[in-house]
Amino acid sequence: MTAAQAIVVKEVRAYFLSPVVYVVAAVFLLIYGILSYTYVVNASAQAMRLMQVQGMAAQLNLNDLVFRPTFYSTAVILLLVLPIFTMRLFAEERKLRTFELLMTSPVGINEIIAAKFVSVLLVYLGLLALTGIVPLILSLFSSFDWNPVLTGYLGLALLGATFLAAGILASALTENQIVAAFVSFGLLILIWLLGAIGSVLGDTPIGNLLTYLSFIEHYDRLVRGLVDTKDLAYFFSGLAFMLFLTHRVVESHRWK
Repeated sequence: MTAAQAIVVKEVRAYFLSPVVYVVAAVFLLIYGILSYTYVVNASAQAMRLMQVQGMAAQLNLNDLVFRPTFYSTAVILLLVLPIFTMRLFAEERKLRTFELLMTSPVGINEIIAAKFVSVLLVYLGLLALTGIVPLILSLFSSFDWNPVLTGYLGLALLGATFLAAGILASALTENQIVAAFVSFGLLILIWLLGAIGSVLGDTPIGNLLTYLSFIEHYDRLVRGLVDTKDLAYFFSGLAFMLFLTHRVVESHRWK
């Protein structure tokens, strides 16, 4: 086992030993379940109303009535949940004074950051996989197009990975975990709102730039079943940029 792999194992074990993670994960899954149930009930009620009109019930689309609103709502929940997952990654090291030991180890900064990112990403993907039971159950009772569902989950994976990278950056900025969570949340909200500001500015160079920089437009296309290389490039470049900034922050602390 390499040193980087050892860090991944250590961090993943720390997550599974933390009661905070279990509580946050349980709350996330509970809210996700309630939202999914609410959208299914609303779709069923709409189906009952439309059954009074011959042939109308067949026009109901679970992708539009259940999955798409669920994906949008889940993205908002992730704004609150993922900063809690990442707040300890570097802040705890600095508070416990183990940061200096980590920096003097033979493991490079890039490997340390990558290992911490992979560890929290694995936890997040595991949590996301648990939500997959919803479409599986619905597929037993109704037929729907799986393509938007799968691309929606791809969107959640990429959006979540970008959120986690921003959270790691925030954690590297301070030794206070609560502050790290709030900084991460504030940064994500700011980037999220760029889309709204861009919409207000309209079809102008600045408006188009702000819209592109926001998560919303790129995530929305994936949720609607559209996979575009420019959206994938956006998430991967955003993720890489956040991790690059984290490297710069960690390196600056190393020489203090």
